[in-house]
Amino acid sequence: MAYVFSIDPIIDNWELFAQGAAMTLLLTALGSTVGIATGILGAVSRAWKLPILSPIYAIYVECIRNTPFLVQLYFIFFGLPKMGIKLSGGEASFLAMALNLGAYSTEIIRAGVMSIPNGLIEAAESLALNKRQTFRHVILRPALKNVWPALCSQIIIVMLGSAVCSQVATQELTYVANLIQSRTFRAFEIYAFSTLMYLVLAIIVRKALTLFGRYVIVGRAS
Repeated sequence: MAYVFSIDPIIDNWELFAQGAAMTLLLTALGSTVGIATGILGAVSRAWKLPILSPIYAIYVECIRNTPFLVQLYFIFFGLPKMGIKLSGGEASFLAMALNLGAYSTEIIRAGVMSIPNGLIEAAESLALNKRQTFRHVILRPALKNVWPALCSQIIIVMLGSAVCSQVATQELTYVANLIQSRTFRAFEIYAFSTLMYLVLAIIVRKALTLFGRYVIVGRAS
């Protein structure tokens, strides 16, 4: 008997899909903001070998990059309550995504910082720019400009990885897809549509990040 495709489960549950997609985007936006800020601090600490911070970041980066994201999420959600730190599924997901992106962006941005020639920094000092101006205009923005495509790709990877956050009851897109599938038993339609939604979200986020980089980072750096 041939399978009969039905779009009804998708139409009937479009609000739930929209809410799940919104949660995925919210987690990505918050996690990326905090993760990149963490990465900037880590990149500077490691590139300039700042005492205390540099070794701390070195351990942090190695721990995050060499362990699965799902295990990191489980540790935050199930492990931290044993130490008196209890987080909701959404809070644990946000923290896990921020920490994960922070580690990877530390190394990505560090590569950008290391690519800035010392001659540019010396030229800025000779022009009487203070350290804050030198860091902001001569180091950080050119560094971000150099690594922005790689940083965008990492943000997309973290967004797609947020699918595992459904394991701690965070109501993002995969959680919603699992919920609707359990109610309708239309696995093919539900997961095909959720796959399409992830594809569309990834394209939208990449376009938005490209525009942000073009007009905010590259534009001001040039």
